[in-house]
Amino acid sequence: MPEADVRPRPEAFLAEAAREGRGRLKIFLGAAPGVGKTFAMLEAARLKLAEGVDVLAAVIETHGRAETEALLDGLPVLPRRPAYYRGRILSEMDLDALLVRHPRLALIDELAHTNVEGSRHEKRWQDVDEVLAAGIDVWTTLNVQHVETLNDPVARITGIRVRETVPDGILDRADEIELVDLSPDDLIARLHAGKVYFPDQAARAVQNFFAKGNLTALRELAMRAAADRVDAQLREHMAANAIPGPWPAQERLLVCVSDSPAARNAIRAAKRSADRARVEWIALAVTSPRIETLPDGARDELALALRLAERLGASIANIQTEGDVAREILDFARRSNVRRIIVGRPRPRKPLDRLLHPFRERVAERLLALGTDFEMTLVSAEGDAPRRPAGPGPAMQVHPPAAAWALVATGAATGAAFVVDRLLPVASLALLFMTAVIVVAGRFGRWPSILTALSGFLAYNFFFTDPRHTFTITRREEILTLCLFLVASLLTGGLAAELRARIEAQRAAADRTTKLYDFSRRVAGAASFDDVVWAAVSHVSMTLACRTVLLAPDDAGELRVAGGFPPEDRLGVRDMTAARYAWERGEEAGRGSATLPAAEWLFLPIRAGERRLGVIGVSYEGGQPFSPVNRRLLEALIDQVSLAMERVRLAGDLEGARLEAETDRLRTALLSSVSHDLRTPLVSIIGAAESLVEPEGLGHGARVALAETIRDEGQRLDRYVQNLLDMTRLGHGALQPKVAPTDLADLVGMARSRLRTVLTGFDLRLDLPADLPPALADPVLVEQVLVNVLDNAAKYSPPGSALSVSAWPEADRVLLAVADEGPGIPPADRKKVFDMFYRVAGGDRQRAGTGLGLAICRGLLEIQGGRIRAEAARADGHGTRIVIDLPRAAEEKEVE
Repeated sequence: MPEADVRPRPEAFLAEAAREGRGRLKIFLGAAPGVGKTFAMLEAARLKLAEGVDVLAAVIETHGRAETEALLDGLPVLPRRPAYYRGRILSEMDLDALLVRHPRLALIDELAHTNVEGSRHEKRWQDVDEVLAAGIDVWTTLNVQHVETLNDPVARITGIRVRETVPDGILDRADEIELVDLSPDDLIARLHAGKVYFPDQAARAVQNFFAKGNLTALRELAMRAAADRVDAQLREHMAANAIPGPWPAQERLLVCVSDSPAARNAIRAAKRSADRARVEWIALAVTSPRIETLPDGARDELALALRLAERLGASIANIQTEGDVAREILDFARRSNVRRIIVGRPRPRKPLDRLLHPFRERVAERLLALGTDFEMTLVSAEGDAPRRPAGPGPAMQVHPPAAAWALVATGAATGAAFVVDRLLPVASLALLFMTAVIVVAGRFGRWPSILTALSGFLAYNFFFTDPRHTFTITRREEILTLCLFLVASLLTGGLAAELRARIEAQRAAADRTTKLYDFSRRVAGAASFDDVVWAAVSHVSMTLACRTVLLAPDDAGELRVAGGFPPEDRLGVRDMTAARYAWERGEEAGRGSATLPAAEWLFLPIRAGERRLGVIGVSYEGGQPFSPVNRRLLEALIDQVSLAMERVRLAGDLEGARLEAETDRLRTALLSSVSHDLRTPLVSIIGAAESLVEPEGLGHGARVALAETIRDEGQRLDRYVQNLLDMTRLGHGALQPKVAPTDLADLVGMARSRLRTVLTGFDLRLDLPADLPPALADPVLVEQVLVNVLDNAAKYSPPGSALSVSAWPEADRVLLAVADEGPGIPPADRKKVFDMFYRVAGGDRQRAGTGLGLAICRGLLEIQGGRIRAEAARADGHGTRIVIDLPRAAEEKEVE
């Protein structure tokens, strides 16, 4: 093997670099509670302590077992952290204290434990990950039923669903796994002896989870989990140390999938062998330029073989190569530590193929020659299997147009040779015919180039060798020339055809990449679910030249056709049954699959993680199966569709959550506003009224003051109710302005009159030019705006300060400003103050308010073409100036 092939893999060094600075993790793995995981961990820890290692028992769950508690004697124990939960005081591992103590080795029992609500991490395995990141070695315990991917098998075996699980990645990152094993009979004996549970619990456990059959199955799962991790560590070691392999460790099968009729038999044989040996098996497909040149029948055979391997449970792998296929297969087998390779027996080579390719070996032959360190199994095709022409490329078919062009090229080369021979006699006329062979090979492929080479050979012999115009050859050197010409033409034509095939393969790959990019860009701009559906079905249909339909659940959860291309709104009963199966089971169904293969459509589920989003169906005219290339392209497109659908769903959920949160905020603000701003004036009115009804003790002046209080608070209440009504009408679009030329000075006067009590004690300054042009506005609405703005200015300004109202024309607008001497509004909040119920957190937020006034001002102005903005009244940021911007009324022309 070349030196470059045995260098360590970079991925191995990256994995080692990622472990630098982290602690080492050792897991004591058991099949069930009570097998002795904690006991084994403590025994090993005592040995480490005796060796001088700094060991700390961070958290140990003894469950009242005396022999386990005895092992804690002499071990440093970390005090637990008390945690209050639902009226009880519980104890948890003190993670912060452990990190501060920083022992060399920490013992953390029960890796799958869920921490008390309010802890830093939800799960104990997350605590362990933080401890490892701090450079502390960790020993922990775990039962196999808590492994995430084994949760479903355990539930099927025992009938009990375990809720606390640990991600498989924790096992993958473990530096060592020690299997703590105990036979089912011994474990049941421990149960009866009360060493696991109390006697009454033990009796129920033996009848349920701890049944002997269950324990045997769990024991096997634990052994396999440990063996899988050991096997992964072995492969990591081989990659890091450039060991080519395979090593005789855990057995693994590899079956090579090809277009051979024997491929499906090889897959079935691999399945039977894997089941007997109970080992993992891999189905490997190789993508090369040759795949693009295969005829439709060979592509269908390859697609069916891959589908069969997937249905039988193989791990599908794919490698791409333009070189030696057999060497790539063997390299993959060594990287995967495969010991046995199963391949279909090659077909017998036909004489023509042996003549054209005398030195070419097929993949199976090269595997046998190069794979001397593997166990090879050749599987023959069935006796009645259809035979297709042998050879590395497509069947020997020369289409009439290609054959005609081959003969035309030969004729053109012959004519050119006649001209050259007459005008400039040369001895290498054969090069003209060879040029024709190259041109035909590059344009039409291998077999037309062979026809060109043969016809050129005959033409050269007939017209340019002595005696001419006969096929007789009298000179020995011309015999050699003609033979070399024929061989060189065939070889050159073959190379040119191979180059053409590679170019077509690269073009096809680039075309697929472009289609994926175009689709991802197209769905990225889809803003709604319907847009995503249309983009998906139209693009899949045009890309794969097939019919496409997408089904999704409606509001009631029923699967319905969401879109199709060409437009499709109904499916047959059989197709709908296949679609529902794909939706419910998360598996493909329909034509070409193992479920309902008689259906017209093939349905594949659209998923985002564990979430089901819909089903996509595709159908080819004539019902031919998908080629491997199109199948991979379809799966990539489905992944893009799922991402787009999930993005739209999440956007909708976020918008719904935002609206719900906004609704809750508005409801809370409204209730708070109503409770305060209605209650406060009502309390004043009720108090004043009660004082007035007293028969004695009040003079005339006091009664007038109380009456004015009732009037002022009633007006205040009226303004608030008016704001609520305006808000409601604005929200429903029921408020229609009646615009007319309006004198803003008159509106300022009316607003001042309505707020005379509120403005008492303020220095109100007016700067209203006498020639101020009228504004085109609704005077009633603008007056309400002025009342709200002046009331707001008085509310947030210190008593005795100045309030100024100014107006001026500007182009086709009229501007009116109200300024105060309050603390001002922060720049970041100057736009937000016009949002409903928004209250500034500082600055102007000095007194209670509803948060409605300025929002209503903006709404009342916008419906009549006006605008409003807030800005600082002074350069230092103090004070607030509210600027009202209204359209200017057109000037009336005087009529003479």
